[in-house]
Amino acid sequence: MDDKKQTLESRPITIALAGNPNVGKSTIFNGLTGMRQHTGNWPGKTVAQARGSFSMGSQEYLLVDLPGTYSLAAHSEEEEIARDYISSGEAQLLMVVCDGTCLERGLHLLKQILSLEQVKDAGTPSVLCVNLCDEAGKKGIEIDFQLLQDVLQIPVLSCCARCAGSLNAIRQCIAETCGQQFSYNCLDFCPKRLAQETVRYTLPNYRKREEAVDRIVTGPFTGGLIMFMLLLGVFWLTLSGANIPSSILWNALFWLEARLAAFMGILGSPQWLIDMSVFGVYRVLAWVVSVMLPPMAIFFPLFTLLEDLGYLPRIAFNMDPAFRRCRACGKQCLTTVMGFGCNAAGVVGCRIIDSPRERLIAILTNSLVPCNGRLPTLFLMITLLFMATDAPGNTMPAAAVWTAMPGSLTPGITSLLSALLLTLTILLGIGATLAASWLLSHTLLRGIPSAFTLELPPYRRPQIGKVIIRSIFDRTLFVLGRAMAVAAPAGLVIWLLANVSYVGPGDGWFSLSQSASLLSSITGFLDPLGRIMGLDGVILAAFLLGFPANEIVVPIILMAYLQSGALVEMSDPSSLLNLLAAHGWTPLTAVCMMIFCLFHWPCSTTVLTIKKETGSWKWTAVSVMIPTLLGMALCMAVAGIGRLAAL
Repeated sequence: MDDKKQTLESRPITIALAGNPNVGKSTIFNGLTGMRQHTGNWPGKTVAQARGSFSMGSQEYLLVDLPGTYSLAAHSEEEEIARDYISSGEAQLLMVVCDGTCLERGLHLLKQILSLEQVKDAGTPSVLCVNLCDEAGKKGIEIDFQLLQDVLQIPVLSCCARCAGSLNAIRQCIAETCGQQFSYNCLDFCPKRLAQETVRYTLPNYRKREEAVDRIVTGPFTGGLIMFMLLLGVFWLTLSGANIPSSILWNALFWLEARLAAFMGILGSPQWLIDMSVFGVYRVLAWVVSVMLPPMAIFFPLFTLLEDLGYLPRIAFNMDPAFRRCRACGKQCLTTVMGFGCNAAGVVGCRIIDSPRERLIAILTNSLVPCNGRLPTLFLMITLLFMATDAPGNTMPAAAVWTAMPGSLTPGITSLLSALLLTLTILLGIGATLAASWLLSHTLLRGIPSAFTLELPPYRRPQIGKVIIRSIFDRTLFVLGRAMAVAAPAGLVIWLLANVSYVGPGDGWFSLSQSASLLSSITGFLDPLGRIMGLDGVILAAFLLGFPANEIVVPIILMAYLQSGALVEMSDPSSLLNLLAAHGWTPLTAVCMMIFCLFHWPCSTTVLTIKKETGSWKWTAVSVMIPTLLGMALCMAVAGIGRLAAL
């Protein structure tokens, strides 16, 4: 009997974390569980779940972060999941988190939860955690917690989830409350009247400044202008700041490459193995890391700062009318913005959209905005367009066909113009997203746009340290690791294509040769189509071989042009421009390259994610065809107009 009791006591105690959106549930969850957490899907649902554990003494606790919900009336999938999980009886303690600056709204949800028959009959212990009390204090909001606890007859905590002291108080309250059985006899309270009795406002106009800012940030004209300027600023900082760390990283990784090759030579490895492993697989990995890591390390923290500040929901508010006119959901704006970092992450983010029809539209069109893997190629093409060929000492006769900006432009102005052009390119992608959403909602996915509740959270001072750590570990390194995982086998395939030639059955079918490699055969086959699109066969082959990771498209182009059998780096912009011009590149080629980089098939990771989210190869094929057909059509149109203008 004692052994059985000890076994029961050693089992983890399950705690459900419920509350409205934007009340700090995730902050409490992360603070309690630390790194001991994992995510997945609710059974049969697309909404993500987060579970984590923490311990006090010998007792283990399992914390379940329920989707944020305003009501248990089940108007959305998130509300249905929260209601069903609370009703299931799996949780042995319910912790309802509410916003101290808006207590009444949290009390409405608390009453609904405590009124559930399953909760009342089981006497499940409950705790009300009033979070954001620091912000409430700054706004002159005073809460009588003792009166609140006396009326509700459950533990009530005053909390600031960012403070270690509050997290310790939550742990202590959990330890004291677990195992108790409550009798909910005081459910006749009115949330509105209770909030009036327990809350006092000492600064009646505390919202005045925030409302004035919101009138500007969400205004019909100023809202769009601010979004444009912020986008321009983010890309300018990314373009300006990524060059030096990328160069340092490149030099370090390729310094190591030479040492690895020498070490394998000392071990007696054959030359073909050295070429394949070091100059094939390792070089692709080094290229991806040096080109991809610095921009991500700048872009993601800036994006996370805007998220932490509370600006992203206001972007959704500004873009909602445009998406509604396309019969899509305004939440699609948030998933589109997520696609700038990674299209696969944007596709997963479409789970926040309740309507299956609108969720599918968002998934199918997410690849129309460029992910971080395509940004380096866009950066390079823009740099080539603004490269000065009439500067003193220029010795690039083959590049004379390029129309260049004056050589007197300062680097700062050039960087700003490049950021402006990149911003306009991004806006083209957003415009294509809206157009494709409109077309789908009027053809394959007809329907009426659904309404949704969007809360504009208060502006908060970002926590710089946590923002940097979260953006690096949760986003930058995650996306980089996934890119490296597909870049390594891609490097092997690219090396084989560039070094193996078909010789026929009489000579063993294949042999190691760069003169008539499989890669040159592929580029020759694709060349007619590439010329029609204003490109060439090498560029199209590079995009096909870059399917695992978009970052390796440009290196494949250089490798094919130089017939080197391995990826090469053209660190000198002048030699790079000279090489491309010698192979027929013009400004029109660079423009068509930008267009096709913006609109072409998604990468392999995104395609697999789309298949997983939709469960259909048919819709996955549609998601591939939409950007590809659009990119081919635009390239052909621009190339045709350019040729006519040159006549």
